[in-house]
Amino acid sequence: MAQKGVKLDREAICCSICLDLLKDPVTVPCGHSYCMNCIKNHWDKEDEKTIYSCPQCRQTYATRPVLGKNTVLADLVEELKKTGLQAAPADHCYARPDDVACDVCTGRKLKACKSCLQCLASYCENHLQPHIESPAFEKHKLVEPSKKLQENVCSRHDEVMKIFCLTDKKSICYLCLMDEHKGHDTVSAAAERTKRHREIKVSRQNIQQRIQDREKDVKLLQQKVEAINGSADEAVDHNLLRNEESIFFPIFPIVPL
Repeated sequence: MAQKGVKLDREAICCSICLDLLKDPVTVPCGHSYCMNCIKNHWDKEDEKTIYSCPQCRQTYATRPVLGKNTVLADLVEELKKTGLQAAPADHCYARPDDVACDVCTGRKLKACKSCLQCLASYCENHLQPHIESPAFEKHKLVEPSKKLQENVCSRHDEVMKIFCLTDKKSICYLCLMDEHKGHDTVSAAAERTKRHREIKVSRQNIQQRIQDREKDVKLLQQKVEAINGSADEAVDHNLLRNEESIFFPIFPIVPL
């Protein structure tokens, strides 16, 4: 029971942006708490949009909320620090150069567990929660972590390419469909992706079958070679035996008396 209590305390005093113990904790109107610098930096990036959101529940605010220190959480953090509580994740959870890093984490980033084709961002387990729990993200397409998310964005219109043009064999956005690809045969990018995956799966199965057939042919050929070599060895041994017999038991011509 004590361990369960400590786990809850860790969750309560960790910032979901930096994933570390809260520093100068502040609470936004929806009730979620963050390090003051973490939420300030997050909202600084949203200044251009003039709409501010909570990183956890995605609730939006028309004006930038005024932040006030959460003294209760601040005291709790200081108290738990005295007990030696560590909130940092295990080292193997952090993203290495070859891994896909979480786009929301600040400082040392954690490994992403999913990428969103709608948001064009990758998320670790903690920052993925809004996509799993919030109805606002219900239609978002989550895929395995990928470093190539920008390949899904139209370089001309800066929109996600959700359509595949069968006429030109390329992915396009809805603005392309209304312009240079107007009247072309198209399908959804998701349908084309599913089709391609199915074709690749069948192709792999065919290749695997051909490899297995070749392995069987090679095995049969090896057996034939071994059989031929065995017959040749027997013939050589037989000839050697006859030669040895002719030496020890010479055959003399029969002379009539």
